Amino acid sequence: MKKSWTEEELLENYMLLPNERHLVLSKKTNANRLGFAVLLKYFQQEARFPSEKQDISKDIVQHLAHQIDALPEDFFEHYKWGGKERSYTDHRKIIRDLFGFREITSKDNLQLIQWLKEQVQLTHDMEDLSDQAYHLFRKWKVEPPSKGSLKRMIHSAIDTYEKDLYYTISEHLSAETCCRLDALLAVQSNEDLEIVDIMYEKTNSNQLSFRYLLSSACKPSVNTMETELKKLLAIQRLEIPPRLFQHLPPKLEKKYRFRAATETVTELRAHPSHIRYTLLAILFSHQYGKVIDSLADLLDEITLKIKNRAKNTTRKEAITELERVKGKNKHIISLLKATVEHPEGIIQDTLFPIVSANTIQDIIKEMTKNDREYKEKIYTRMHASYGGHYRRTFIDILMNLTFRSNNQLHQPVIEAIQLIREYKESGQRYFAIEDTVPIEGVIQPKWKNIIIEADSQGVERVNRINYEIAVIQSLRTQLRCKEIWIEGANRYRNPDEDLPQDFEENKEEYFEALKIPLDVKPFIENIKQLMKEKLQMLHQGLESQSNKKIVITTKSNKGWIQVTPLDKQLEPPLVPTIKQEVKNRWNDINLLDLLKETDFHTGFTKHFKTTANREILDSETIQRRLLLCLFGLGTNTGLKAVAAGNPIDNYRELRYMRQKFIHKDHLRKANAEVINQIMNHREKNVWGEATTACASDSKHYGAWDQNLLTEWHPRYRKHGIMIYWHTDRNSACVYSQIKSCLSSEVAAMMEGVLRHCTDMEIDRNYVDTHGQSVIA
Repeated sequence: MKKSWTEEELLENYMLLPNERHLVLSKKTNANRLGFAVLLKYFQQEARFPSEKQDISKDIVQHLAHQIDALPEDFFEHYKWGGKERSYTDHRKIIRDLFGFREITSKDNLQLIQWLKEQVQLTHDMEDLSDQAYHLFRKWKVEPPSKGSLKRMIHSAIDTYEKDLYYTISEHLSAETCCRLDALLAVQSNEDLEIVDIMYEKTNSNQLSFRYLLSSACKPSVNTMETELKKLLAIQRLEIPPRLFQHLPPKLEKKYRFRAATETVTELRAHPSHIRYTLLAILFSHQYGKVIDSLADLLDEITLKIKNRAKNTTRKEAITELERVKGKNKHIISLLKATVEHPEGIIQDTLFPIVSANTIQDIIKEMTKNDREYKEKIYTRMHASYGGHYRRTFIDILMNLTFRSNNQLHQPVIEAIQLIREYKESGQRYFAIEDTVPIEGVIQPKWKNIIIEADSQGVERVNRINYEIAVIQSLRTQLRCKEIWIEGANRYRNPDEDLPQDFEENKEEYFEALKIPLDVKPFIENIKQLMKEKLQMLHQGLESQSNKKIVITTKSNKGWIQVTPLDKQLEPPLVPTIKQEVKNRWNDINLLDLLKETDFHTGFTKHFKTTANREILDSETIQRRLLLCLFGLGTNTGLKAVAAGNPIDNYRELRYMRQKFIHKDHLRKANAEVINQIMNHREKNVWGEATTACASDSKHYGAWDQNLLTEWHPRYRKHGIMIYWHTDRNSACVYSQIKSCLSSEVAAMMEGVLRHCTDMEIDRNYVDTHGQSVIA
């Protein structure tokens, strides 16, 4: 139950009805009256009783106390709580009977266990399973067991499921696969295990090491492509069945993958064989798809790089040649005048004294250039770059990836890739005449004359290298829109797998969850009508006499929106006083204290769950170390520096906490918790009513050029990273994400609106924060 309630929510949910008020007032003391009222309304909302008094919001207690002329202290200090208290037990029985509920029985427990066996196949989230269980008990009209009992039952169901999963998967792995998985964990003696875990290196047997296979791809280059290919082949040699984990939901697959990835080699080797093999198989099955994605990304980036580099170099040369003949028009006019004035004169005597022969030659060369020659130069440079440096590695990628398409229109590209594979070992410059070389749908018309050459006898032949360049360009285009997909990939997988496989069978349920109608026509008509109304409103606003700031004009024969800057508003008179008072009260704020205070009020650290199978540390130690880790990472102080200033927790312990507890999903949930609490605690008379609108914008942060995430930004002309923010009207950051410097902001904007995970209902978004990103 949430802790903050608005006045409207309290009036709607916690007003005592006449019959309830009569029942409450029948109790003898104010403590019993208020205690009974709290239990009654809590059970009415939650269909269960609170575990302790602290579970109940003070707002609720105060609201109920006001209705029966009691004080909140009557409940918190004087009401006797616990199963041994007779009045407390009687109150619970009366409330159960009032709502037609009964106590849980052993038969109910068996039904719950059977139900949990089905649910743990989908999720292991304790909060989610608990909420579903409470919903089930409400349906059965049964009082749920205590939190501890329910938690133990859920853990037991998860444990049973995991044991079955480990044995089932390990039985499907061959003996050779198990031996190869064990070989990856082989560590040489006389070496520090922790150092071996951290380092990405090859073993003496030239077999890629465990951590090396899990490393991310580096910058786009031939060496990086070769490295990723080695990883791909190494994982293929493990011979993990490709569809082995098809039945495993993504959330559970992610759970076991994180567990394997965050454990050291020593911890993995200590597991029983069936657990070890299952965890490693899940990890490398996902890593296989990740490596394929990396290869597809490298193919995409390097193909674009080859094309852009050839274009830029050719463009620079063309500009240089254009600027080579200065005063070209003046020279042409002088030559024309000389020919008119001396129609019978000798060229050498009449024209060359005015303009030299070399200058005339340059003018001729410049003016006879055409678009085809320019394109041929671009393709020639692409040919040289691809054929001399990238070709061998590109063909290796095409040989080791399996491309598919669900659209018959794009099958020519698939056929072209197969033809390139067949000619891998051939030294011929052209494809054989008898070969069927796909042209339509593969080669762009503007490159056709360059790729297809005619020999001395007029027979058309297809140049292999030029054709390969065209195929890779087409492949890149189709991969980006998923018209072509790759077998075994994660992001570049079959687009049909993006939809739930039972979508057609459970279509109504999915549409209901999305809150959209099954009939598409009225849905689209409503959107069209809304857009028309808003556009009409914009049109009327622009034509309004009161509009003096925005004018629609033209510039260079194109539409132009002219916006006059607004006049600077006067600063509110009390703002300087408030600023000074804040400065006087909190001159120097310890950020670690601020972080601890935030956790005290919001409890955001509860969202950081271990990736291990159990927690041994007590909650206080986990909370302390989590706050230290978050402080070190968030301020860029670093874990070593934080550990050096803390006598209780050392660096190794903080590093363990970072590995096991702190992950992106956990941070997202923690941030959402803090934002929700900020919105709930805002004073409406100061901050105004909550809105459904947010603004989004990116901000560039300078960073050291050796930082792995650093990118060069051509607009700002410096190294750094781009962070895309979503903020509400009062500068609270709703969502943040890192984006590449050159990527479109549209996808980042949509992701934040859809995945912000806060209680804020966003129905509109503005694409400029007007400087509020810094505050947020």
